[in-house]
Amino acid sequence: MIRSLFFVARLAAAWFGLFVVLALIASAIPVVRNQDTGALFMVATIVSIVVAITAFAHLRRVRLIAGRVDASTIANRQRRQIEVPLDADETFHLLDAAIRELPRTQQVESARDSLQVRAKLDNPDAGNPNPFGPNNLHHWWMSATRNQILATVAPDGDTSRITLICEPETGAWSDWFRVDHGANLENAEGIVRAINRRIAERHRNERADAARTATEKELAVAKLSLLHAQVEPHFLYNTLASAQYLTRNDPPLADEMLGHLIEFLRRSLPRTEDALSTLGDELDRSRAYLEILKLRMGTRLALQLEVPEDLRGIELPPMILQTLVENAIKHGLEPKPGGGTVWILARREQDSVAVTVADDGLGFNALNAGTGIGLRNVRERLQLVYGPRAQLSIVANFPNGIAATIVVPAPPSPESSRV
Repeated sequence: MIRSLFFVARLAAAWFGLFVVLALIASAIPVVRNQDTGALFMVATIVSIVVAITAFAHLRRVRLIAGRVDASTIANRQRRQIEVPLDADETFHLLDAAIRELPRTQQVESARDSLQVRAKLDNPDAGNPNPFGPNNLHHWWMSATRNQILATVAPDGDTSRITLICEPETGAWSDWFRVDHGANLENAEGIVRAINRRIAERHRNERADAARTATEKELAVAKLSLLHAQVEPHFLYNTLASAQYLTRNDPPLADEMLGHLIEFLRRSLPRTEDALSTLGDELDRSRAYLEILKLRMGTRLALQLEVPEDLRGIELPPMILQTLVENAIKHGLEPKPGGGTVWILARREQDSVAVTVADDGLGFNALNAGTGIGLRNVRERLQLVYGPRAQLSIVANFPNGIAATIVVPAPPSPESSRV
């Protein structure tokens, strides 16, 4: 209360003092020396009363905006320091957008290189057709017609600091005689709210993206578990039926087939949800699978492996290589009279490794086209684990068949690290 009374008294005293000075100057002029200066003092008293009323209206407006009246809220010139958890460029764009969205913004000057934004704003009641109304009388002599904003961004590593100044367009001396009726306080608070809202919205979007990624990951893990659980029933049935037949007619061959089946099943046991496999483990599983098929298909199936030993430790999502091998058999070689060959190749390409599964089967045609679920699952899991750094490509193999290649990032080779 004392601060409010002092603020009102200061404004009234400033105007009264101005009229006193005018009266003293007038009394020193010979032309008006003999004139009655009492009227001037009466006007000064009336103006001081009006100024006091206007000052109280300013305090009331400030209390409505800020909920309190103190030295920081009643001032015509408002300064804010805002810490923003974003880099300087993002903070600058956020600040520029927040200022442009303020009501009554006339002109905005943005300097990206110096990270500064300047703006001019009309006063709320500027241009009112009835400036002498009961609520607007003060505007023609107690308020500036425009306000201005100066905002700068100071980078600080991954965070930034905004310095915000909202003030009348007039000089600082005018604060002794004028009030802004909370206009600059309202502008400063509006910019702070806009910045906080945009930061909160960004955080919500980041949480939503994280939740969506987690959901996609859970879905991919569920699909992987399904792949593990559904080691194809027809494959198991046919293998066990073949092993039963061989136990009566060729026990050593039956024993070999069961050994490959055990190896295949052991390699197919589910891992923890975040665990990656290796190219070596995936190759051993696929080779066990193909060896079983070779015993069943005989000379109709040939296998060629070209995988350097130093690439066996490259990490791969589990079951990806197996999916490509099963596609080569199911859609390429089994429907082809006479069978064919499956190639599994791996090679290093700078900072990545390419793994190719190729066949010389029937290739692209409507008769052996599948649903595409397996390949779509491979793409989704590659994107989930590696993002844009991994890819899957399917091309025709010359002269017959299909070649499927996955490319995944790889650590630098020992030779390159020694250079």
